[in-house]
Amino acid sequence: MLDLIMRDILGTPAILVGLFALIGLMLQKKDVASVVSGTLKTIMGFVIIGAGAGVIIAALDIFGRMFDEAFSIRGVIPNNEAIVAVAQDAFGVETAMIMVFGMIMNIVLARFTPFKYIFLTGHHTLFMASLLAAILSVSGLEGVMLVAVGSVLLGLCMVLLPALLQPFVRQITGSDDFAVGHFGSLGYFVSGTIGKYAGNKEHSTEQIKVPKQLGFLRDTSVAVSLTMTLLFIVVALFAGPAFIESELSGGSNYIVFSVIQAITFAAGVYIVLAGVRMLIAEIVPAFKGIADKMVPNAKPALDCPTVFPFAPNAVIIGFLASFTAGLIAMFFLPLFGLAVIVPGLVPHFFTGATAGVFGNATGGRRGALLGAFANGLLISFLPALLLPLLGNLGFESTTFGDSDFALVGILISWFVSLFT
Repeated sequence: MLDLIMRDILGTPAILVGLFALIGLMLQKKDVASVVSGTLKTIMGFVIIGAGAGVIIAALDIFGRMFDEAFSIRGVIPNNEAIVAVAQDAFGVETAMIMVFGMIMNIVLARFTPFKYIFLTGHHTLFMASLLAAILSVSGLEGVMLVAVGSVLLGLCMVLLPALLQPFVRQITGSDDFAVGHFGSLGYFVSGTIGKYAGNKEHSTEQIKVPKQLGFLRDTSVAVSLTMTLLFIVVALFAGPAFIESELSGGSNYIVFSVIQAITFAAGVYIVLAGVRMLIAEIVPAFKGIADKMVPNAKPALDCPTVFPFAPNAVIIGFLASFTAGLIAMFFLPLFGLAVIVPGLVPHFFTGATAGVFGNATGGRRGALLGAFANGLLISFLPALLLPLLGNLGFESTTFGDSDFALVGILISWFVSLFT
């Protein structure tokens, strides 16, 4: 039963958010048709986002393999799913218990504190629960104490980090309807702060002037397609036709294959944006029922792609700036005696793009560029600092990719070290 609840219900973001929408609509005493429609559309929106993310990740995986072959780079590749899969073998029960009680703690804190946020990004809740189980275990806690401390810490992260970002989210969306619930918060906060002091929000990325002859670039899908096509072709030329055609394309011409993968990536972005629009249109009104009855004035804290439609140009600028920072950091990490963190394209795309949107909201084009670059440095250096603190997990060839996981892990280890 616990496995069913954890893996198939709470561990499936679409079902988790659908349940919240269902409860919210029922608390508002909506008619059956509205309840069914709202619940299904909420789930469908999340499924569409997941499908788009899957398309993006598959294209980025191809790009990553080409990149590794082209430049012979070896090191630790941050990937949340991979490190959690490894951690589950050692801390599966602890992770499950921390996740369940952490979500309960989230609701309690939202009900009785000024931080009225319900964290609905289920997979990130699982990732943070896994990180907490590993770090607290390495720090010497076990059993009930480990689960209790981990649950409280998880609940605090689920309300405090969305609260930290909410002033920026209001600037991005022009409303206070929802929050961002994604554990890349440190990078987004730093990006928004850098934009505030180093940029000018009047010069938005969405106002970039395009010559008449290049008017087609105003279409986000076309701009993303062309940008990624250029990147794929350059890397493909370095990787060489022999590797691509024998290992990746199944014999198809390596240039044609690269172009198709680039356009596939752009299609994934398009799908994500469509899913986000559907999700927001349904979850915000449905959530009103929970806010009114259970947690007055609560806001749903949603996954980071929910801000993508508000600044599509900043999305691609942020990704490229963050990835560039990751490439630069890779050569400096050994100078500090740290492991080489190979830029993971998935964390750099999702957190870099989001950082770009935050930086643009406060500092326009310069804010998007500098803020996302700072995010790229954070998700390069922080995972390298976290790696030795993960115990046996630190010997794996992967680690947690987003900034909050590393920050929380490092802070807990430092705090425990004060008393041991």
